Amino acid sequence: MSEQLLVIIDPAARQADGESVRIAKDVLSAGAATKVCLPDGPEEFARALARRGSRRPVVVGDDRALIRAVSLLHRQRELAGCALSVVPVGDAALAESLGVPAGAVAAARAVLDGAERRLDLLVDDSDGVVLGALGIPPAPVRAAAGEPVSVAPGRPWLRTRYRSLVRTLAPRPARLATVPAPGPSRLRVEVDGETVVDLDQPVEAVSVAPGTGGMASVEVRPLSVGAEANPLLVSGQTVTVAGADFRYRADAVVSGPVRRRTWRVAEGAWGLVLPSSA
Repeated sequence: MSEQLLVIIDPAARQADGESVRIAKDVLSAGAATKVCLPDGPEEFARALARRGSRRPVVVGDDRALIRAVSLLHRQRELAGCALSVVPVGDAALAESLGVPAGAVAAARAVLDGAERRLDLLVDDSDGVVLGALGIPPAPVRAAAGEPVSVAPGRPWLRTRYRSLVRTLAPRPARLATVPAPGPSRLRVEVDGETVVDLDQPVEAVSVAPGTGGMASVEVRPLSVGAEANPLLVSGQTVTVAGADFRYRADAVVSGPVRRRTWRVAEGAWGLVLPSSA
């Protein structure tokens, strides 16, 4: 591609797998004019993305880095005119589910030779975004990793000693296991203004995901008594969930508790560069 790239390398990626980061940089630099940015944290990440100019942004990092980039572009109202690329390093189940190749070499080549695909997005009433899917209640997963630690390069003994000190003095990151275990909930679920399930019918789980053509796919699993109850499958452009305080997982992030949340589908709201054959 003749265009220029802004390669933003998330600090967590540099810590998790420096070799994959180096490979990605080499492949991208060999195929395009690149400017590499090494932000130390979320604020510098946001500043680099905002100052990209005409360069196409490439995020090297995990799913959280991808979500952060899309969220920032959405808040800046710049998603429509920006084709985003990602080279997954770290936990990248979401990126891979969207069609991004696994592996630094394959993903970097897709950045250079791929094509933009417009994807639907869920946007909630607090201006949050969902790229893949959301679930109520949030399924428990492994504990989230701590924030990356920045120390002087070339001093591994200092890095090790500093990390040990941080682990000793700093509060431990919240473990997602502290989120209440999934169980029956009493929720009102409405799709395009029509009630799918009301508060008098306990439910085991609700899931919502962007579908195709500007529609969201909604699955409601009623609480089964005896024989297993069939899930309720509906689709629509707007989904509202209300009830007692509930938490939900949107992509890789647990939010809440809230008593009411509405999501609407933004059709073709963001562009992701994927392999041309995808």
